[in-house]
This record gives sequence, C-alpha cells and structure tokens, in this order.
Amino acid sequence: MAQVVVVYHSGYGHTQRMAQSVADGAGAELVAVDAEGNVSEAGWAALNAADAIIMGSPTYMGTVSWQFKKFADASSKAWFTQAWKDKVFAGFTNSATMNGDKLSTLHYLFTLAMQHSGIWVGTGMMPSNTKAAQRNDLNYVGSFAGAMAQSPSDAGAAEMLPGDLETARQFGARVATVAKQLKG
Repeated sequence: MAQVVVVYHSGYGHTQRMAQSVADGAGAELVAVDAEGNVSEAGWAALNAADAIIMGSPTYMGTVSWQFKKFADASSKAWFTQAWKDKVFAGFTNSATMNGDKLSTLHYLFTLAMQHSGIWVGTGMMPSNTKAAQRNDLNYVGSFAGAMAQSPSDAGAAEMLPGDLETARQFGARVATVAKQLKG
C-alpha cells in the first residue's frame, strides 16, 4: 500500500472538508497548513515519507492562499535535495464561483509538483456535461487536471454539495491507486 498525505490550507472550512473527502478516498493522512502558513515538524516528516502528496488550497484572487504559498516556499528545502523526486502529486481547490479561476490554482500546484520532479495525476473523470446533468453529479465542475469544488460565498462548509465531496473522494482513491501501481 502506498503512503499518501493530503497537505492543505483552508480559510473558511470548505477546503478542509474537501481535504477530508480526498483523504477518505485515498486512505491518506491529513497535514494542515495553519493560519500562519506553517506545517508542523510531524507534518514535514509525513510529507518526506509519503509516496504521494495531494495538495489543496482555496482559490483566492486567482491562485493559492498566501498560507499555502508560504508552505510551498518552505518546501524549497526538499526541492534543493530533490527529496520529493518521483513522488506522485495531485491537487484540488474550491472557490465561490463556478469558474473562479480555479484552473490557475491547479496550474500553480502542478508547477510546484513539477519543480519537485514529481509525477502528476489528474482526476481521470469525465465531466457531467449533458443536458440531463444535475449540479450534484460527479465532476460537475468538469476538471481533468485536479478536483474542483464550488461553494457559494454565503454557504458554510457544512453546506458543500455531496457531488463535489464525492468527486473529491473518488479523486483521492484514484491518486492512491496510481501511487500503489507505481510503487510496485
């Protein structure tokens, strides 16, 4: 079995809820980036030992939160020694609007993974894009690059749609499966 870690920052609880769904699907350990952009020593140890790292951040102003960016900058210690080379990476995000420039956030996460010489895994899911599709369907937001969710700005984390959370869960399961296959 592959060791998977979900590292995430959540400003209002939505991304944390999504991270939990991803972790449930992957059988992963959660590592939170705190409100000051820090990760505990135990969190860094888990990331270094992981076979797969799934990164999550809300989309703020078209990219990751400043707290997640601080974590990413701190990961340069692992980058310098290529400690995370050939690990499996993936990413997810949430924003208030349907588009919300979430793809920009996923591109940021992808670029970070590539700088660590990682192997990126997308959703592997077809979008729900027919006339019969409902907002609560799997991958309704329609992302291939990583999991995306949409939560209205006036909705609490408990109001996240089950379809978005199930998309996150299945995404986590896919990443864990790929990591296990690559681990051999």
